[in-house]
Amino acid sequence: MLLCATAFSQIDASTSNGKPQKEELPKNIQETLAKQRIARQKKDYEELLQRSEEAVKLSDELEKSFSDSNQISAEDQKKLDRLEKLVKKIREELGADDDGEAEIVEKDKKDEPLTVISAFRILQSNTTKLFDEIKKSTPYSVSVIAIQTSNSLLKLVKFLRFGK
Repeated sequence: MLLCATAFSQIDASTSNGKPQKEELPKNIQETLAKQRIARQKKDYEELLQRSEEAVKLSDELEKSFSDSNQISAEDQKKLDRLEKLVKKIREELGADDDGEAEIVEKDKKDEPLTVISAFRILQSNTTKLFDEIKKSTPYSVSVIAIQTSNSLLKLVKFLRFGK
């Protein structure tokens, strides 16, 4: 009994239930941290917009290249790889996880393009749709439509790269 009383008397008076209370930061430090967080969110949003703009540019180049030559060149393959990486990064930043990739493969086949040229046209329109959707959103929101569009873009890129 005496040991218990000694142990409890050693607990700091500023704690409740033996757990230390969190010290509150001064107001000016809280404001500075909030401003830094907001600035970081805005910077991340601007980078997201830049990535989606680059994706639109790549899809335009790919569609034009294929319509001119009627084949996918080695340079086009590199652009498809870059586009896939961009779209995956965009999806990740929007808050989607990799579990969506299984969903992309498992979806019914009615949305698959019938020809390569139609796949490039759909790719181009979907990247534009993704960019527009990201532009409409804010740094503090998540667009489900943008995530779905990025999933369909990944499906199209896989179709163009592997023919399936």
